[in-house]
Amino acid sequence: MKNLYMPAEWEPHLGTIMIWPERTGSWPYGAKYARPVFAGIIKHISAAEKVYLAVSKEGELSARELLKEEISSNRVELFNIKTDDCWARDMAPTFIKENGKTVGIDWAFNAWGGEYNGLYKYWQNDDAFAAEIIKKLNTGYKNAHPFVLEGGSIHSNGSGIILTTEECLLSKGRNPALSKEQIELKLKEYLGAEQVIWLKRGVVGDETDGHADNICAFASPDTVLLAWDERGEQGEICRENYDILTGSGLKVIKLPLPQKPVTITQFDLDGFVFEEGEDTREAGEKLAASYVNFYICNAGVLVPQFGDINDNPALKILQNAFPSKKIIPVPARELIVGGGNVHCLTQQIIK
Repeated sequence: MKNLYMPAEWEPHLGTIMIWPERTGSWPYGAKYARPVFAGIIKHISAAEKVYLAVSKEGELSARELLKEEISSNRVELFNIKTDDCWARDMAPTFIKENGKTVGIDWAFNAWGGEYNGLYKYWQNDDAFAAEIIKKLNTGYKNAHPFVLEGGSIHSNGSGIILTTEECLLSKGRNPALSKEQIELKLKEYLGAEQVIWLKRGVVGDETDGHADNICAFASPDTVLLAWDERGEQGEICRENYDILTGSGLKVIKLPLPQKPVTITQFDLDGFVFEEGEDTREAGEKLAASYVNFYICNAGVLVPQFGDINDNPALKILQNAFPSKKIIPVPARELIVGGGNVHCLTQQIIK
């Protein structure tokens, strides 16, 4: 075993980090509709591993109401940590193994683009979150600041390959002073990567600048699931990424994107309260819905569902890709309205 590596998501978890939804510019009607979906996800995960749930003093009452049994049985532990939003994948530490020890990497976070194209103006609480949660968990700590990186922008096969996209990591809103080669060296330094596979672009309309976890994910060390569409610009992106992956020696399983666009409704729009400088939404806006944004936990594979004709085919493809895992469908529309999905809300702590 290598002295330094980023384990694959399917390796056994010590637990999962999540953050309770509260931001009014992300979650309409005070997260009234999102919170039961979050609670459902937490119940599934906590059946086989502990969930460490960050929540503010203001949001704690609703979390306790929806998660009574899980909290009383210590399957869910609450932490009072203030955050600006709830995307644990991007704000929480990335956990690696170094000399047999679990270490959390504290990347710099700037709301997906900082002053260049960040989604909100103030992100200091989110940037501080990784260090705070590492203290609570008492794991090893590695400070990667000022290098900006979100956990959703990378995937690991656990055997030395890191997958990412140029659209995100080469964005002017991340590390504009660094070249592609310098960024790749950073990934190798912090994650123990031997190879970095650069896809060009992600899902059209992804406001995170094409995060890898929305377009492609590993199913095994040599196989990936690639979001797939034949149509228009998305079709061009998918074919381009397919060629890159197969050219890198990986087997590719095509996972269809939802056939029907998932969009913001006027009802959703009426429930948002945006802060000054925050990215706003509009009725009819297409959201970057993808089945690739699944989460592998000890209990199984949590798969987004959109009420789409491709929901069931996606479940079947994922069951074939993970034959020993339970496939767990998760209603995802209330999540995608907030700007992300199941994988975006979770961050695994590897044993």
